[in-house]
Amino acid sequence: MILKNTLKHYDLSNITIATLGSHSALDVCRGAKNLGFRTLVVTETGREKTYEKYYKTQGNLGCVDETLLLNKFSDLLKSEIQKKLLEKNAIFVPNRSFEAYLNFDYRAIENDFNVPIFGNRYLLKIEERGRAENQYYLLEKSEIKYPKQFKDSKKIDRLCLVKVQEKKRVFERAFFLAENYQDYQNQVEEKLKQGIFTEEQLKQAVIEEFVVGVQVNFNFFYSPISDRLELLGTDMRRQTNIEGLLKIPSSYQDEVSKKINVKYEEAGHIAVTVLESMLEKAFELGERFVKTSQKLFSPGIIGPFALQSIITAGPPKKDIIVVDISPRMPGSPGIGATPYSNYLYGQPVSVGQRISMEIKEAIKLNSFAKILS
Repeated sequence: MILKNTLKHYDLSNITIATLGSHSALDVCRGAKNLGFRTLVVTETGREKTYEKYYKTQGNLGCVDETLLLNKFSDLLKSEIQKKLLEKNAIFVPNRSFEAYLNFDYRAIENDFNVPIFGNRYLLKIEERGRAENQYYLLEKSEIKYPKQFKDSKKIDRLCLVKVQEKKRVFERAFFLAENYQDYQNQVEEKLKQGIFTEEQLKQAVIEEFVVGVQVNFNFFYSPISDRLELLGTDMRRQTNIEGLLKIPSSYQDEVSKKINVKYEEAGHIAVTVLESMLEKAFELGERFVKTSQKLFSPGIIGPFALQSIITAGPPKKDIIVVDISPRMPGSPGIGATPYSNYLYGQPVSVGQRISMEIKEAIKLNSFAKILS
């Protein structure tokens, strides 16, 4: 009802595509500009220069038409800030930073943020692993393979990856490996002393079997207007400092790892490709996820989502194990360098551009109800 009443007052010939200034904002803005929309980035004092200077629209250069500067990102929930966005006929594209800087307050995102959102705002909360109906619940209902999990650390009987929300940077997770309960306890004790995470955060940790294989994020786009699932691209993460350690000769790795903490902090993404023989399997997993999301979180996924996966070796043959789901804009703008959108459209299409294509089609067909929440 709020969405319907809001759109009544929108000038559909003068839509602004807005997003939070982090994560994937430039991808959103470049895609929107390519389709003729105005763009706005909500940014925070001390983080505005990228958008107000380096990529500011200047003639044919740049892609950020306007910035909305806040003292802190959480001010986005203030009514006077939202009013400014509504006056600009804004459609807001959420990213992971949007959730993080609003302190993962999904009640507020669902009920207090009154700007129309591209996508299903009620699906964002599945990323919070402490919830009963989280991403693992959707994976299970979709019959999509994911790593074996251990609810009780005393039952760890193989090499596991432990994922815990960080204390200082709540939008990041700390990762560590443990092969048994004693190993787990030793590392937990050390990391609690170092203040990497808290006892409370540890209670929400995910302990899962370490899956050996190659990482591939399958970045999909589901169009409710055309009822079509598209693979826009594939990528993998770059992580520090683990990548640097792996470049050291093996004879030195053990010694170096004793002196520094091994970390898996995201530093960017690399475009990758997969064998064509894996594409059908990937699409099948994407289709299952779309159908399950429609049943459990009506109207289901809208627009971009990613199945962050590990491709494992045979026998009998290679398989795809999904380790994470991103039910929104991915943070990997380099996927346009992969060939998959080109195979479909005859030219590379970024996620930001595909979003704006869907918005443009919705305006043409008067179908906003299908793509906004």
